[in-house]
Amino acid sequence: MPKPKMGKGVIIGKNVQFGKDVIIWNYVVICDNTKIGGGTRIGSFCDIGKNVLIGKNCNIQAHVTISNECKLGDNVFIGPNSSLLNDKFPQSERLTPPIIKDNVIIGGCSVILPNITIGKNSVVAAGSVVTKDIAPETVVKGIPAKPMMTIKEYEAKKKTFTQTHQR
Repeated sequence: MPKPKMGKGVIIGKNVQFGKDVIIWNYVVICDNTKIGGGTRIGSFCDIGKNVLIGKNCNIQAHVTISNECKLGDNVFIGPNSSLLNDKFPQSERLTPPIIKDNVIIGGCSVILPNITIGKNSVVAAGSVVTKDIAPETVVKGIPAKPMMTIKEYEAKKKTFTQTHQR
C-alpha cells in the first residue's frame, strides 16, 4: 500500500488505506477504516472520521471536518473551515452522513447537514448551509442553500472573471 507524504503531527487510525501520491499537511487526524484515493491533498488541521471514503484527486483545505461514514466522490474540492455532519440529532447514534458526488465544489465555511446528497458537478457557494439534496449541475448559495444558477452559467461567469482578472 502506498504511503502518503505527511507533515508534522498527523495521526492515522487503524486500517486506513491510501492511494498513490496522497499529501497530508500538518496536524490532521484520520480515524479508523478510512480510504483516501490517489492524488488527494488534505490541508492542515483537518479531522476525518471513521469509515470515510474519499475519492481520487480531491482537495480538502485546512480546518475541514468530515464526520464518520461520509462519502466523497472523485475531484471534490472542499474549502477551508467547512463541515460535513452526520447526525441529525447529535448523539442519537443513528448516523446519516452526506454523500458528495464527483466534481463537486464546496466553498469555504460551508456546512453540509446529515442525510444530504450533493449531485455530480455541483457547486456550494462559500458560507452556505445545505439542508436539502442538490441536483446535479446546480449552483446553490445561502442559509439555507437555494439554487442560484446552473453549472453552465457558473462556468460562463468563471470564464469571464478569469479573462478580465489575468495577472
